[in-house]
Amino acid sequence: MKLFDPYVHSPEDLESRIGAIIVKDAERMTHRVTPAEILGVMDLTTLEGTDNKERISQLCHQARFSLVHPGLPDAAAVCVYPSLVRTAKAILSGTGIKIASVAGAFPSGQSSLKVKIEEIRFAIGEGADEIDTVLSRGKLLEGREEEVFDELSAIRETCGAITLKVILETGELGSLEMVRKASELAILSGADFIKTSTGKIPAGAEPHSFLVMLDTILEYLQKTGKSVGIKPAGGIRTGKQAGIFIALLIETLGNQYFKKEFFRIGASSLATEVLSQTGF
Repeated sequence: MKLFDPYVHSPEDLESRIGAIIVKDAERMTHRVTPAEILGVMDLTTLEGTDNKERISQLCHQARFSLVHPGLPDAAAVCVYPSLVRTAKAILSGTGIKIASVAGAFPSGQSSLKVKIEEIRFAIGEGADEIDTVLSRGKLLEGREEEVFDELSAIRETCGAITLKVILETGELGSLEMVRKASELAILSGADFIKTSTGKIPAGAEPHSFLVMLDTILEYLQKTGKSVGIKPAGGIRTGKQAGIFIALLIETLGNQYFKKEFFRIGASSLATEVLSQTGF
């Protein structure tokens, strides 16, 4: 827990950096990526109480962008509830598209560790390639940092070689300092990705928290040589919105991070707009 230095950037510092990066991106076009490249890092998601096999079949078909045109990449993953993992797995077998599942008392995190682990084991047993779990925000806000770390570490152990994304739910953390602390705990516990939001509260992904998360990943990389991925999700509906997060990513971590192994973007309605920009 002592690996990271105190985070000294103020909201004003972050605002200035965000503005400068957006201006640089617009003027120099240095961080432009194609709509096709954006499609290739998408996690197409449906997490509704009305989800069923038919809806998952539709989602899986939508993720096959290459069926629209052979020159397009497929989505990186589809993300579904544990009960529908088996359906998605059967449809997408052999395509290379990963099956992600929210598990571990999504979206609130308000359950016992035992129950969380059992749900995660179930999702993995059904065929999940990736687990999107939630950090216990209530415990963190009470100052129970070691308990949060231990819980995430146990989840990491349960996942084994399965990719683990830890959702911070930044809109509930109350301050950028707490976003930094949540990022540190998730990374130190072994997260492969840190993710902004569940998409289940009004406050989704926003640039300030995202930049704090990027800074934390960068510091970890500089001190350990280990790379951690990042996923903005929640409320990203247009290519322009997505472009801001991509510009922040590339300016902070470099072009090599803009690939599905290190960057995902949570998408539902975004895919339709980006796909239209490809001309297909």
